[in-house]
Amino acid sequence: MLWNWDTIDTCFLTSSWHNTTTAMFAGTCLGVACLVLVLEFLRRTQREYDRSIARSLRAHRHPPSPHTTEDGYATPSSEAGDKLGMRTAVTPQRWALLGFARATDKRMRPSMSAGQRLARAALHALVFAAAYAVMLLAMYYNGYVIGCILLGAFVGQGIFGGDIGVGEG
Repeated sequence: MLWNWDTIDTCFLTSSWHNTTTAMFAGTCLGVACLVLVLEFLRRTQREYDRSIARSLRAHRHPPSPHTTEDGYATPSSEAGDKLGMRTAVTPQRWALLGFARATDKRMRPSMSAGQRLARAALHALVFAAAYAVMLLAMYYNGYVIGCILLGAFVGQGIFGGDIGVGEG
């Protein structure tokens, strides 16, 4: 395919999507831009849902053990410390040299429910399908369609991309 600026007698994705008038092509351009807006909305929805799951998992997380430091590293109990000849908490670096991992790595963490996994998979499939359709439309190398894809991405990011997740852990 070659780069083109054709508007009439263009065909996209299926033989039924055949533009025979300028108005039909304008509708195609509007539809393509809207498809990219929907893609950006789905991406935002995906991020928000993941944050929602993370908040619920953090709320159900086990409290830290009394034998862990604030940053999650294990400290020897008084008995273990006495056996090793240590009376104070070991720094994470020394504890790692002794062959111990972070205490949070050993703790049982709550996991997502089957419904949450299914919802995440469905959102992922929708995002994947929309992005694939946009890629296929771009492969027609029509300058107007590619311009509408870029315009939709610009506007969609402006509307739905205002979250950057600063301060979330």
